[in-house]
Amino acid sequence: MRFASLASGSSGNCLVAEADRTVVLIDCGLSLTETERRLARLGLEPSQVSAILITHEHSDHAAGSFEFAAAHRIHVVLKGHRTVIATPDGRTFVNLTGNPGMATGGTGDLLTGMVAAWFAQLLDAEAACKLAVYLHGTAGDLAEADEGDVALVAGDIASRLGDAVLELTAKRTRKRES
Repeated sequence: MRFASLASGSSGNCLVAEADRTVVLIDCGLSLTETERRLARLGLEPSQVSAILITHEHSDHAAGSFEFAAAHRIHVVLKGHRTVIATPDGRTFVNLTGNPGMATGGTGDLLTGMVAAWFAQLLDAEAACKLAVYLHGTAGDLAEADEGDVALVAGDIASRLGDAVLELTAKRTRKRES
């Protein structure tokens, strides 16, 4: 796995997460041409990018995301209380799982890892984004039920991922007893 910062600061943020043949941009606050130029310096082509995960809706994180995604037909995930997935053909999906307590450090990193992991298994960007976002939100809801939304941390969500998968597959019949 390789991580590389294309930019960091008020003029634009963009991080590359790469595992095998899966490349995900975390934020894309740079212009289209600047993002392409900086990817090239890493030996990456825009066509290798599978998805963009936007961790904040601030311009330094999102300014170039949709232009880059449209130019290269890439899925975009905008993380928030109701995470939104935008597809290359213009469709959008709003995830109804998750809660405000998930707006805490590390949860975007967790979601990025989940998108990359599901993409590596499914080789379908849309399915990977949908599944990762849904399970991330469900795990967050399970964690919030146990911890409350004020005290929620990324580790609480990560520790509920197995339960979220079991709930999705209908193999989880009742909430864990503490």
